[in-house]
Amino acid sequence: MNKILLLTVAIITLLSMKNDKPAYRLFDQNGKNSSYKDMLKEASEADIVFFGELHDNPICHWLEYELTAGLYAVKGKNLVLGAEMFESDNQLIVNEYLGGLIKDKDFETQARLWPNYKTDYKRLLNFARDSSLQFIATNIPRRYAAMVNKSGFGVLNTLDKSALQFMAPLPIKYDSSLACYVNMAKMMGEGPAHVTANITRAQAMKDATMAYFILKNFKKGKTFLHFNGSYHSDRFQSIIWYLKQADPNLKIVTISSVEQADMDDLKKESEGLADFIIAVPETMSKSQ
Repeated sequence: MNKILLLTVAIITLLSMKNDKPAYRLFDQNGKNSSYKDMLKEASEADIVFFGELHDNPICHWLEYELTAGLYAVKGKNLVLGAEMFESDNQLIVNEYLGGLIKDKDFETQARLWPNYKTDYKRLLNFARDSSLQFIATNIPRRYAAMVNKSGFGVLNTLDKSALQFMAPLPIKYDSSLACYVNMAKMMGEGPAHVTANITRAQAMKDATMAYFILKNFKKGKTFLHFNGSYHSDRFQSIIWYLKQADPNLKIVTISSVEQADMDDLKKESEGLADFIIAVPETMSKSQ
């Protein structure tokens, strides 16, 4: 009788789960069910954690904050934050903001911020400020990425030496056979006519620069949590390829984000994207 009762309860539970409307589901890289607790544990034991977001997805931004707070509870001052969304030549003004030296209005006027900064990234920066944590602006200034997109890597050799401090040291290693760049070239080849043949070199310049500033500000015993578009860390390539070139022994944990219509299982094509994959309903509202 007890076995029948337990089976009945299990069936009812499964049916109720099927009828739920979860805001997200978390899977491991093999498509198996995972949990926030598992993700936090793995992240707290890593050297570097990549949170690959969908830029306009509110669930991603909420989980970014929750993971930041969760890691801080474990690591304390041994947590370092960094993000693609802040460019390296803005590090000074970021530091002034973190130190409470300038007003919000002045920072937001003078720093080159993304349109969704106030809704999605400001509270991460404020968490760093309120917790006395470093927050590293890791991305190459967009004007230099635009130069590479137009003219290739060679144009960087014409820059003043003072400009070179804001990017990975030259010459840049570049492997055009990496799937992340091959797929990007294919996708862009079908895109707007103004897209150039150097688009993947510009992407690699961003990846290399982010890897450079992550490593420059990482020390053993700390955990560096980096926020970026998922394509910058998916399938353990892009930024991670550059990190592994510099230090193959780094313990790296990656998180990716996908949208899908059916939340019961992870889409087959999304398996292997990262150590942890956040699946969000396609109908989720956008944050910008």
